[in-house]
Amino acid sequence: MSKMNRKYKDTVFCDLFYLDKDAKINDLSLYNALHNTDITDPEEVTLMRLENTMFMNFYNDVAFSVRNQRIILSEHQSTINYNVPLRDLLYIAREYEQFFPTSVRYKRKAVKIPTPEFITFYNGPDDFPLETIMKLSDSFIENDENSMLELKVRVININLDKNHEILKKREVLRGYSCLVEETRKYGNDKEALEKAVMNCMDRGILSEYLSRKGKEAVNMLIAEYNYDEDIRVQRAEAVEELEEELIKTKQEAYKAKRDADSEKSARFRMVKKLHERGISVDEIVEISGFTADQIQAILKNNKELEAI
Repeated sequence: MSKMNRKYKDTVFCDLFYLDKDAKINDLSLYNALHNTDITDPEEVTLMRLENTMFMNFYNDVAFSVRNQRIILSEHQSTINYNVPLRDLLYIAREYEQFFPTSVRYKRKAVKIPTPEFITFYNGPDDFPLETIMKLSDSFIENDENSMLELKVRVININLDKNHEILKKREVLRGYSCLVEETRKYGNDKEALEKAVMNCMDRGILSEYLSRKGKEAVNMLIAEYNYDEDIRVQRAEAVEELEEELIKTKQEAYKAKRDADSEKSARFRMVKKLHERGISVDEIVEISGFTADQIQAILKNNKELEAI
């Protein structure tokens, strides 16, 4: 199986909520939907995404603060990943590191820090609950109710058939979900994705955004499909490696058993030959390492013997 280039590229979700000229407006809309607030000034939003901080050049999709009081770390997933809490722990530590200069961290008086919030939007084809909480403590080797560190990620299923309440509140997120749904109908080659985008525009789904982005939107969708395919390739490779390791382990176990059986038979033959030459049982014990009872059993051709 060929291995793909695993460089992460921005998707439509990242563009809508971080790179696009209306990203702050979209982020504020998302924040208002999550908190039932009605903040109207997009300048209250500060974009904060960290880039290239994780292995394999992963990005956290979207990070922003609102009034410097709350930091939202948000991402979308089309495949279910239970390591999000761990990733978010590393992300938020880096965000705080950049948020405060070193001098502030060593003040004696407690520093007030923005409240973190971790949101993952799931829009993959596999069935998943409408909403769930992933916890960092679920990954602890030893975990109890007194664990001194916790991080919770709110996972929201934004597939249209789930009809989550948040999709009714803000058009941009619903528009994104509709776009994803439409691309699944058409396929993942360039021509098919172009048709999906045109159909969305005709139906008024993210029409202003898609008409403004043009071919760039299609390229981002292709990148998104390539990323999803990359994840599938990695999973398939992992399965293949596991199967190969299992076969190798079985082969080694078979060889070890065969060698052990061969050694056992050789030692049995040695006992019998020593006995045929008139060597006493006590002497055979010294030579072979078997007990006297085991030697007697060997000499009686006991097939059930487990001597070694």
